[in-house]
Amino acid sequence: MTTSPITSQTPEPVTRARAFWRGTLAMFGVPALVLYAGILGYGAFAREAGLTLGQALSLPIFLQALPAQVVLADHAARGASLAAAALAVSLTAVRFLPMTVVLMPWLKGHGGPRWHELLAVHFVAVTVWIEGLRRLPKVPPEMRLVCYLGMGLGILSGTLVTTALGYLAAGTLPPWMAAALLFTMPLTFLLAMVETARARSDQLA
Repeated sequence: MTTSPITSQTPEPVTRARAFWRGTLAMFGVPALVLYAGILGYGAFAREAGLTLGQALSLPIFLQALPAQVVLADHAARGASLAAAALAVSLTAVRFLPMTVVLMPWLKGHGGPRWHELLAVHFVAVTVWIEGLRRLPKVPPEMRLVCYLGMGLGILSGTLVTTALGYLAAGTLPPWMAAALLFTMPLTFLLAMVETARARSDQLA
């Protein structure tokens, strides 16, 4: 009498590199692709505002949110003072405080230094935030911070590429098309938040 070997399917362990790569793949998700459409419009707008390509690329690095980038580029085009530009950008960033408060509990338990969490806060923006709340519950707690950093860096990479494409295509892109691309951003945020709403309070908000 022969017995057939019992094969057990043990789940493959999640390493830091695998968790980081899993997060990076968010740059190819639907929310990120729609974000890139808006970033194309920002790139074209930055060129029309008189920014150099280097300046247009530096804004996404230091300001993760598209509204803040547009506001700062607009103030620079109008020759506004640095204080006025800083105040306007700060007002657009107020919404990130409650978003950060909601997100940070998911990033605990990574076992690394505290400054890694401060680095993660830099990537708090609507698209990364929504993707984080959707993906992080499926990741082991000790790997969530690495996964989130992969999301932030991945989407930032896609943002830089599409900024450059929009900037270089500004000469051939009709103004109405650039405006339409920028309008996709609030529409996408609205649809994404409706999709992820679970509680009645979320739906009412």
